[in-house]
This record gives sequence, structure tokens and C-alpha cells, in this order.
Amino acid sequence: MRDEETGTWWQQVSGKAIHGPLKGHQLKQIFHDEISFAIWKREAPQGRVLKPVEQIAASNQYEAADWEARVGRMRTVAGTDVDTRLAPRTLVLGIEVGGKSVAYPLPALQKQSPIMDMVGPAPIMIVLGDDKRSARAFERVVDGRRLEFFQKTTGQTDLQLVDAETGSTWNFEGKAIAGPLAGRQLKKVFVLEDYWFDWRIYHPDTTIYEIGPR
Repeated sequence: MRDEETGTWWQQVSGKAIHGPLKGHQLKQIFHDEISFAIWKREAPQGRVLKPVEQIAASNQYEAADWEARVGRMRTVAGTDVDTRLAPRTLVLGIEVGGKSVAYPLPALQKQSPIMDMVGPAPIMIVLGDDKRSARAFERVVDGRRLEFFQKTTGQTDLQLVDAETGSTWNFEGKAIAGPLAGRQLKKVFVLEDYWFDWRIYHPDTTIYEIGPR
């Protein structure tokens, strides 16, 4: 990305200035989700949606609806195919905590959700939404107690989780909605959805989560 004020170039993923007058500066990261519109609308019914600018839309300056498929067919950055543990354009959910990073291949998460894991010093849970596409991660600790989560499979239309320690029920927002811990909120962990080749550029020492036995 290039800013208009100084002409400095910035890395898209890291927000770090890499060339120009502001080289070395770092933009502050803002926590955000990458979730489907259906889930967002359910959680934020009064939320507002960014409307396309009519002049830009009329001149076809916006990307076409199939842009993701077209990008998926493009060549990757030269030299990023040296790590063959995953295909370069495998979608991963990347998490970094305490200087340690883990890539969770989306296909693995679609087979085994939620996933309990440790990333650096933090016990985390990464879970797929009921659309089988949106993902979130949380620190699975309440009052210093580590929790183990399981997904409810019957009796509800939206995703719900149960912790083994107290039997409390939790929603996809990481909030306990029933049981002894009702009203408690798990700490959110930032998740970056990215192609494997790109995630590895920024996290050369990353590990890859391997699905366990079912």
C-alpha cells in the first residue's frame, strides 16, 4: 500500500513501512473479524453496511464477484514454493501469540472444530462458525482455569459450545449464554485468514497444525 501524503510504501499484512520517508514506522493493528455477512447480521442486527459508490460501480472499478477464484489461479511470489508442507494457495487461519505462530489449514478446521491448542504460552480454541467458513479464536481460560470445549450437535440452529469443566453453554462470540459461567466472555485472539505462501513470508518459523485422530 502507498500513502498519498508521503509516498511511503507499507506491507499489507504487517502494516509496516518498508520504503520511503516513513520507513520503519508501524501502523497500529485494529482487531477485526473475517466472517460471513449472515453471521455478522445475526450478531449486529443494527449494524451498517458500506454502500458502493455509484460512480465507481458504473465504471467497473470494483472487483468482479469472482475475484477470489481469479486470484487463486495467479502465480505466487517467486521463491515461496520452497516449503512444500502445504500447497502455496492453501487457505490457513494464522494465529500469533507471544512470538509463536501456528497456521491452521481451513480443511483441517472443517473436519475438526473446535480445536484446542497451545500457541506460545496461551491455551487457545479456534472454532468454525455454523456457515463452515467463518473462524474465530479465543483464549480458553476463565479465572485462571483452563477450559475444554465441545460443539453441541443437536437442539439449536446456530453454533453452540459446551465446556467440559462447568457444563456452561457458549456462543460463537465466545460468550457464555447459560450455565454457571453465564455472562462471562472469553478473550478474543486475532486470526488472519491468508494463503499459506503469504502467511509463511511473514512467519518463516510458523508451525502447521496437524489434525488429530477422530
